This record gives sequence, C-alpha cells and structure tokens, in this order.
Amino acid sequence: MGKIIAIDGPAGSGKSSTAREVAKRINFVYIDTGAMYRAVTLLTLENNIPIENTEKIIELARKLDIHFEWIDNQHHTFIGSRDITQEIRTREVADLVSPVSVIPEVREHLAALQRRMGEKENIVMEGRDIGTNVFPDADLKFFMVADLRVRAQRRIGDYQKAGQKIDIDEVIKILEKRDKIDSSRAHSPLKKADDAIELDTSHLTFEEQVRKIIEIIQKG
Repeated sequence: MGKIIAIDGPAGSGKSSTAREVAKRINFVYIDTGAMYRAVTLLTLENNIPIENTEKIIELARKLDIHFEWIDNQHHTFIGSRDITQEIRTREVADLVSPVSVIPEVREHLAALQRRMGEKENIVMEGRDIGTNVFPDADLKFFMVADLRVRAQRRIGDYQKAGQKIDIDEVIKILEKRDKIDSSRAHSPLKKADDAIELDTSHLTFEEQVRKIIEIIQKG
C-alpha cells in the first residue's frame, strides 16, 4: 500500500479543490469520493428511482464503473466512457446525494471500492469518513472546516459552473440540511478523527490552505 493522505470535512469546506491541488503538486493520485456518491445519485435520478427504493440504488452502487482522469489539467469524473464532471454538480444531484449516501450498503460498497483504489499508489483521498472509516490508519489525516456562509459562497461557484443560478440563503439551507444528515447518520457519520489535524479555511486563501497541508505532509 502506498502513502495515504485523508482529507475530510463538510460540504463547501474547500476539501475537494484543496485535495486536488495538493495531490497534483506532490504527484499523488487524487480520489474524489464525493463524486462517487454523486455518480450513484445521478444514476438514481436518471433512472427515476424513488429514494425509498434502496434495493435499486444499492444495485446501482454495486455496478458503478467509475474512474477519474486528468484532461487539460482538469480533474474529470467518468462513468464508463461518459464524462459526468459537470452533471454531478447540479442542484438536483446536490439535493439527493445525502439521502443516497446514508444508505449503509451504498457506503459499504463504495468504501470497499475506495480501499481498492488506495492499495497500490500514493493517494490523496477526500470525503466525509476517510480518516474514520475508509482509511483509519492513513499516514496523515486532515479535517477541514469553514464558516457556513463562506462554505455557501464557495458552493455557489459549483452551481454556476453547472449553469445554475441559486440564492446564497437557499444554499445555506441546503448545507445545513446536508450537515445534519451527514453528521447524524448511523453508518460512518461525518466526524473528525481523533488524530486528524483540523484546518479552519474560513479566512484562508486557496493558496494558503494548499501550502499549509503540503508543509505538514513534507514535515511528516
């Protein structure tokens, strides 16, 4: 097994963009576990599967053929040969991803897939339960947090890239709801690992948070 850097935190804390840049600079493989849950959610929507039909959703997770590629210096998510990078960032997906993610069998299958991804290479993996459940023995663990309004402003950028306009107060409500679901679920809830380094990014620039994490990795 290679070296594993785990970065967890709530939605909008900056973990995805930061983990992606950290991985690029230290030449590690970057794995966006949130994109994996969003991919299952996208397929759930496209197949018109009600959230109550957990058996069908679990089946989608088990059959998920997902991989990541760097294209023109941008990180892309694929289901088979289909690029879903922008599709998984829509509001419709964001609204449903927590109810999909709370299904224990979905989490168990995707966690097993994530562990296989980290078996041979040096990786930076980000999500909500990487340091507590997926890789509890990770070489280094970070837990990124930020003020709710700051997180909402960052998340608006994701919606804009997906071609959607949304009010910041509405985004705040979405994040509050997602935080509640993620932190209270019975299976691998969002929480800081005891040995994780907490990083509050509320007043840090993107470059500052990337540098802070790389400095700690290099010292370790």
